[in-house]
Amino acid sequence: MADAGKGGEDSFIAALRAIATAPGARGLADDAAELTLGGATLVLTHDMMVEGVHWLPGQNLADVAWKLVAVNLSDLAAKGARPLALLLGYTLGDAADDARFAAGLDEAVRAFAVPLLGGDTVSAPVGSARAIGLTAIGEATRVPSPARGDAVPGQALWVTGPLGAALAGFEALEASDGGPASLPYRRPVPLLAAGQALAPHVGAMMDVSDGLLLDTLRMAEASGTTIAIDSASVPVHPALAHRAAEAMTWGDDYQLLFTLPADMPAPVAAHRIGKVLARGEAPLLIDGSPPPSHLHLGYRHAAS
Repeated sequence: MADAGKGGEDSFIAALRAIATAPGARGLADDAAELTLGGATLVLTHDMMVEGVHWLPGQNLADVAWKLVAVNLSDLAAKGARPLALLLGYTLGDAADDARFAAGLDEAVRAFAVPLLGGDTVSAPVGSARAIGLTAIGEATRVPSPARGDAVPGQALWVTGPLGAALAGFEALEASDGGPASLPYRRPVPLLAAGQALAPHVGAMMDVSDGLLLDTLRMAEASGTTIAIDSASVPVHPALAHRAAEAMTWGDDYQLLFTLPADMPAPVAAHRIGKVLARGEAPLLIDGSPPPSHLHLGYRHAAS
């Protein structure tokens, strides 16, 4: 639910915060919610994708189905949760596309060993953009699960892998290369095992979905800290070696961004890219300075 957009989205989420007052909603400022039932704590998340925004017109719907599953499971990974089940909301298209989507969905649930339990289908006027959504339910391996707001001054900031792979994949797909080069965009892989390994140790944790800089800003704002990034330490996909700024702002990479005590090595393969400070004048510092106001930090939903 947490998307720090501008205009109408900000206003709408503010209205929802007045409704979603249960502690498990986390103020709608996190990637997932928690629900305790008996001795178990469930982690719940819901993501949507829209044609022409999250996938290219004419793209293979099997890839779209895979990605829809993967991005939801990535939110569970960021909470260190074990996936339990999925619920699908699907806008019907033509029969061939629907069959491709079903095939890709079958591939994804088998690959990630998570069952589809049900959902709903709807139709839409011909020619309108299609929207699809998925709810993922997991079980917490740490209670409470790591949140965006758990960063503490003195901790180090880490990321699990290179940024920019999705942008490189998107550009490959735009150039009609549907091969391995486009896989990071078409079929991302949620870091479920890494998330579960990190959960007992981290302060804050979230996945990088909207761009490293914007997501780091969100972590800093949620935790009431300042987070300083050393841009030279940020790993960048080789295809974006000379476009590091784009790699840090484009998003869709689904790496895990997390904080650890400064003297603790990461228990998974990861790169140390910054540190958490007491809140100063700006929540985000890049190489010691606040980003200029005109700098594009990452993907935001447009205001209507």
